[in-house]
Amino acid sequence: MAENGGAGPAPGGIDVAHVCALAHFDFAPDEMEKFQRELEPIAAYVRKLFEVDVDGVEPTQYGQPVYDVFREDVPEPTLPRDAVLANAPDSSDDEFRMPKIVE
Repeated sequence: MAENGGAGPAPGGIDVAHVCALAHFDFAPDEMEKFQRELEPIAAYVRKLFEVDVDGVEPTQYGQPVYDVFREDVPEPTLPRDAVLANAPDSSDDEFRMPKIVE
């Protein structure tokens, strides 16, 4: 019987009791059994990912190419003040007027 109450790892799996001991976690045996059951499918999926043939596939950080998205900082004409203030809920003297939020 494994240290964690019989819920030992599958071959090549994660031994939750051992990990808890290394991390100085103090879980009850039923909690460790629960974690063991929850981690086994995750570990199995990760093992399955290692079976994927990735020969010739370049490592990448992003799924799609990333290009320089910056443009030159060139001054351009702004919107007319009247057009901007027309969208404001309230304005006064060519400025946005906001409700008081601090007492």
